[in-house]
Amino acid sequence: MLKFLSKVKIEFNALDPRVASCMEFLAQCNARKAKESNPACQVLVKRRTDDFPPQITVTFVNGVEEAFDATSTPAQAIRTMILEKGQLLETEQMFREAGEKWPVIIPEEELRQFAPGTKTIVLRIFQDKKAHCESQMRVRKDNRLNVAYARVFCGKI
Repeated sequence: MLKFLSKVKIEFNALDPRVASCMEFLAQCNARKAKESNPACQVLVKRRTDDFPPQITVTFVNGVEEAFDATSTPAQAIRTMILEKGQLLETEQMFREAGEKWPVIIPEEELRQFAPGTKTIVLRIFQDKKAHCESQMRVRKDNRLNVAYARVFCGKI
């Protein structure tokens, strides 16, 4: 997660009951794996004494800064957003290194073209009266295509 960030600033009042998200996010930032992914990332903690709501501010490696209200945003949601934006940054960097313009605009006619080498997946749903409320997926290789069989047993179909 930290590999996409240059700075993390966590602000909270330790006596505030709404600090759970800040503390969880701080623990994620201080994890060994996170620190190893980007040792240069600054993790700053500001303990406040006023009624300012807990806040997490992250600065991405491209300089974009984003602040989160930690009272209403869970730490996992912040982490997921950072990873999604980080993947977008990696994709953008790959295209720029390859000499392509960003964002890449694909013409409408190319989107509708047939892509050779793609396979069609057929989904067959059937009912088994012996099984109880479970879901399983099996994939069988066929000469022409992959056939996926799904079992869904939770009431009548």
